[in-house]
Amino acid sequence: MLKHFYADLHIHIGRTESGRAVKITGSKNLTLKNILHTATSRKGLDLVGIIDCHSPEVIKELEQLIEEEKVQELSGGGLRYEETVLIPGSEIEIYDENCHGPIHVLAFFPTLNIMKRFSNWMSKHLKNIHLSSQRIYCDGITLQLKVHELGGIFIPAHVFTPFKSLYGKGVVRSLTEVFDPHKIDGIELGLSSDTYMVNGISELDPYTFLTNSDAHSLGKLAREYQKIQLKEANFQELKMALQQKDGREVIANYGLNPKLGKYYETVCANCGEQAKETFQRCPYCGKEHFIKGVSKRIKELSDINHIQRKRPPYIHQIPLDFIPGIGPKTIDKMLDVFGTEMNILHQVSVEEMQQVISEKHAHTIDLARKGLLKIMVGGGGTYGKIQQGD
Repeated sequence: MLKHFYADLHIHIGRTESGRAVKITGSKNLTLKNILHTATSRKGLDLVGIIDCHSPEVIKELEQLIEEEKVQELSGGGLRYEETVLIPGSEIEIYDENCHGPIHVLAFFPTLNIMKRFSNWMSKHLKNIHLSSQRIYCDGITLQLKVHELGGIFIPAHVFTPFKSLYGKGVVRSLTEVFDPHKIDGIELGLSSDTYMVNGISELDPYTFLTNSDAHSLGKLAREYQKIQLKEANFQELKMALQQKDGREVIANYGLNPKLGKYYETVCANCGEQAKETFQRCPYCGKEHFIKGVSKRIKELSDINHIQRKRPPYIHQIPLDFIPGIGPKTIDKMLDVFGTEMNILHQVSVEEMQQVISEKHAHTIDLARKGLLKIMVGGGGTYGKIQQGD
């Protein structure tokens, strides 16, 4: 029998237990144990992809959790911690000899032993295996071949953001310039785009779309995620869902309105003013350097006559931590009663919330989970802002 599971497949580790940096820009309390505890007891996620599991100290921590029987290796792949299954992953940066890059990609593997083999192989092709998102000194197809040789999943990450993505820099017009299209298992859209924006890019039609948090702090877990239909939560079932086999599939993506993303609109790199129209020079400061917005880049890549294949809905939703006026105490009150954020966002009625928090707060949360709060558009590295509606 197929069931529904919530998955966020792009979560970083800030520090190891010893305090060693993994994702330098990640929070110090973003440790493996804290991620697993938050995902299962607070967020209510069924599947998490932790994409710094190639780091040797992270591998040792997972081995220790297995030895202590706090984590169980699953026959279908993945590692179970309480109610959440961890899919071991790695984020890698490609910059090939043809100046394609920097491009970030995600690779996932079924077991910790296979992740160790991948880490050992990768350590010969990059400078610091302990850090996240390191540049690998091989081309994209070589990396794809290795990931698939080990039975892994290969996904280009946040493909439209202006920095460190497949399409964002503007050099790459087609993914075939960098990758073997037959060895791509899914496409991660990124915070500044959604399914509807990219319906004119025909070469993306074969792939399942994912939307993930790219969390650099515990609070950012599940700011974007998907609902996936599986028999059970494990690696092999996830792989089947990406391939849309035997009823396994992504049935909905949940994410921020792209206008809240920090790269949605084109912005002058000098003065920070948004430039919705195309200018040679900034009309505010006269400079010529712009940070091209995702919305503009997608239009450049799109064929207006192309009709995208039918896809699952992309539901604009504001996470509880992002909602104006909803502080930690209000969230904790609801968690004490309703269990997890996934329950609050998907199951709990407004009337039920009003039994625990104020009517005003309940109404605001309902607007947020329906994507109806007013938005100030983001761009140039600055997130958009949410304004409470009437």
